[in-house]
Amino acid sequence: MTTSLALAFEPHLPWAVLAGLALLAAALIGFGLVRRARGTLWRLLFVALLLLALANPVLRREERAPLDDVVVLALDRSPSMRLPGRTERLEEAAAALRERLATLGRVELKEIELPGGPDGTRLLAPLDEALGRLERDRLGAVIVITDGVIHDAPSDSERVPAIGAPLHALLVGRPDEVDRRLVVEQAPSFAMVGEPQRVTLGFDELPGGPSGPARITIRRDGKLVAELEARPGERPSVPFTLDRAGKTVLEVEVAAREGELTTLNNRTAVTINGVRDRLRVLLVSGQPYPGLRVWRNLLKADAAVDLVHFTILRPPEKQDGTPIRELALIAFPSRELFEVKLHEFDLVIFDRYNRRGLLPLPYLENVARYVEQGGALLEAAGPEFATPTGLYRTPLARVLPGRPSGEVIERPFLPRLTDVGRRHPVTSGLATDPTDPGWGRWLRQIDVEPGDAAVLMSGAADRPLLLLKRVGEGRVAQLLSDHHWLWQRGFEGGGPQAQLLRRLVHWLMKEPELEEETLQAVPHEEGIEIVRRSLEPRPVEVTVTAPSGQQRKVTLTPDADGIARQRLPAEEDGLWRVEDGTRVAHVVPRPLAPVELAELRATAERLRPLVEATGGAGLWLARDGVPELRRVAPERRAAGRGWLGVVANEAYTVTGASRTALLPPWLALLLVSGAAAAAWWREGRA
Repeated sequence: MTTSLALAFEPHLPWAVLAGLALLAAALIGFGLVRRARGTLWRLLFVALLLLALANPVLRREERAPLDDVVVLALDRSPSMRLPGRTERLEEAAAALRERLATLGRVELKEIELPGGPDGTRLLAPLDEALGRLERDRLGAVIVITDGVIHDAPSDSERVPAIGAPLHALLVGRPDEVDRRLVVEQAPSFAMVGEPQRVTLGFDELPGGPSGPARITIRRDGKLVAELEARPGERPSVPFTLDRAGKTVLEVEVAAREGELTTLNNRTAVTINGVRDRLRVLLVSGQPYPGLRVWRNLLKADAAVDLVHFTILRPPEKQDGTPIRELALIAFPSRELFEVKLHEFDLVIFDRYNRRGLLPLPYLENVARYVEQGGALLEAAGPEFATPTGLYRTPLARVLPGRPSGEVIERPFLPRLTDVGRRHPVTSGLATDPTDPGWGRWLRQIDVEPGDAAVLMSGAADRPLLLLKRVGEGRVAQLLSDHHWLWQRGFEGGGPQAQLLRRLVHWLMKEPELEEETLQAVPHEEGIEIVRRSLEPRPVEVTVTAPSGQQRKVTLTPDADGIARQRLPAEEDGLWRVEDGTRVAHVVPRPLAPVELAELRATAERLRPLVEATGGAGLWLARDGVPELRRVAPERRAAGRGWLGVVANEAYTVTGASRTALLPPWLALLLVSGAAAAAWWREGRA
């Protein structure tokens, strides 16, 4: 607590009036002095006392409580500060500064953090927010502990905002750091399946300088697709072609440089969404029945599907003498469809079709080869399949999953999911309660022997109802009932007919979301979550590779639906890799903004204009250590060798005040009257 005394004036008249009176009095007194009039000095004393009384001098007394100076300590917590050693050095420096500020005395410490974001690391916005809550006349200094990778720092001193105190930068890292940075200059987000695409990439050396070539490796879904040599600054273009729809991951990596700062920006994953231009489906319907239009309505509802549909409306056993040339509006283009353009279709569907002489056996042989070479075939079987004219008595027998026993079951039954069906993505989730799905019954089923096919649904007497099988590079599905349309009509409550058939078609056309065996890795809070779907109920071991290359084994145990989940903490930033021996997944748990990855080396250049404009200093902790702190006067130098200054503002708050009039009215009246009397007496002596 201190006491302050100050002389002040509280005039009874405005200062302008007093000034006018003073000028008038000075003129009169001056005239008297020139004329050598008696009593002039006494008149001068009278006027002076009168003006002083009107000015009303007072003595003010204040009781003051000194205020502590404020030091703002800004700690950089951005992703670039999570590189090895930087966070530890920041914490050590911050602890040392806290101790020295406490020893300095009369200092209030305010700490703020600088998080990273999509736009990089920001200093000015958090600092401005913190200063807005402070009294600027108390600010003694701003100390920033950072690696210098600040993305909103002014580029020159003329753009530096007014801070009102020196800003000191303590830099974590070393000024001679080197780094190699992978650059993916151009890569498509979406690409058409089967069309040539290109990705343009390369790498940079930081700092620039002579350097030899380095190897760049490109993997697609974990498989090596290209290797090339490139020099710093070069941007070679690598061709590729997507062979399926959905997400395809290109993992790009440049070889590490000896002694470089980090390999965090040496590797990245580029996700490309493959899309099909149009899906072409060939649908051949045989015997007319109530569900004839089910497939047509389902496929025509998708605008991305080009459907070619031929329907045989006249059964061969109908003998009415109609000439053959009059049985159809156009001739059935069997050669064009099943020999010339067969491989242009993504899916072939036979709906209750049997041999009627329209398709010779060589054409069905073409369909079998089409499947083995990567095509998709769906047979919706009716009673014809169990007869000698069924499709199983053709070359298609080697690709069809079910072998007919010759029996057609004609009684009501309830379709149910099998154990495999509950795990398979085509049927998983269709029934909330597998024991009582609440579906309507079907009335007919064709009995088959499933062989090694996957049985997803069963019907009467637990006989196979829906079969899936991979044949060569292609896929085949078999629905062994022609009564699925009952669900669409709502018979006995109906069922998920549209959802089932849509999933079935998409699985046949190799949509990634419906793959039986999948491996995914997704960010979760401060870690990653591994999700693996499989038809196999046994546990599986996966290998998790951190960005630093450290590996760990994790055992995944699937649940009843065939899905295994495991969450892991992710202590490292960057690209994580998960593989189960066949599939590979990538994930970045805490994505770094591209501006952060562009420059990870510590630097003093970005903060230099801000430091110089405020009179602060920039020091490297690794070279200079943690500096001492000193108090400095507001206009004095705020930094020196091994020390940083905290401005002593001497701010205070007034706790009490009093005023004493130096010329109270009674005294003023007495003095003015005495001077007037003396002047009158002196003039009377003349």
